[in-house]
Amino acid sequence: MPTRVDEIAERIYRINTPTEIPGGGAFSFNQYLIVDDEPLLFHTGLRRMFPAVREAVAQVMPVERLKYVALSHFEADECGALNEFLTAAPQAVAVCGRIAAMVSVNDFAVRPPRALGDGEELDLGTRRVRWYDTPHVPHSWECGLAFETRTRTFLCGDLFTQGGPGDTALTESDILAPSEAFRKPFDYFAHAPQTASVLERLAADAPQTLACMHGSAWRGDGAALLRALAAALD
Repeated sequence: MPTRVDEIAERIYRINTPTEIPGGGAFSFNQYLIVDDEPLLFHTGLRRMFPAVREAVAQVMPVERLKYVALSHFEADECGALNEFLTAAPQAVAVCGRIAAMVSVNDFAVRPPRALGDGEELDLGTRRVRWYDTPHVPHSWECGLAFETRTRTFLCGDLFTQGGPGDTALTESDILAPSEAFRKPFDYFAHAPQTASVLERLAADAPQTLACMHGSAWRGDGAALLRALAAALD
C-alpha cells in the first residue's frame, strides 16, 4: 500500500507503510526521520520495504545525507534494510545499544555501528537524542529506546503498538486501549521484573509526543500514558 510522510513534531517525520498480515488484518510499519545537521532515521522497516521507505525519505531530504540509522533491537522491521540504507548513505552509521552491537550489529552491518551507553546523548546539530537501555521492555535483551530532547519526542518502538493501517499520523485520542487490545492476544511483552521501573524512568522525561512504530503517533501527557501502561501490565 502507498507509503506516506507526515511531520509529527518540528522536523520529525513519520513514514508510514500500511500492509496486510495474512490472517491478521491491516497493520502498519513506521519509521521516524529527524532532520538536522546530522539526520537520523529510527527504524528501517523490512528489507523488502526499502524502496518505498527510501523514496519517502527522499521526499524530505536527500537519502545520502543520512548520518545515523538507529534501531531499538535486532528484528527485521527494526533493521531489515539497515545495510541498504548504509549503502545508499555512504557516511551513515548504525546506532544501537552496546548489547545489540555486541550480539548482532557488529557482524550484520557493513560498517561498525555507533554503540550508545545507557543515558548517552547523540548530538545531531541543533538537537540531541538520548538513549535508554530498556532490556526486555517490551522485549529482547538488547532493547533500547530514545528521546529527542528539543521537541520531547519519545521514540518508543513497540510500546503502544496499534493494529490497523495507521491512517491518522498524529492523534490525541486514547491509544492505550487499542494497543492493549492488540497486545493481549499475542502478548509479545517480556513482562520482565523491572518493566514498571523502566517505564517510570521513561515517564520522568515527560514526553509530549510518542513516536509509535506501529499505528498512530500520539501527542499529550506522555508521562501519564506511560504510567497507565505500567498499571495495565501490572
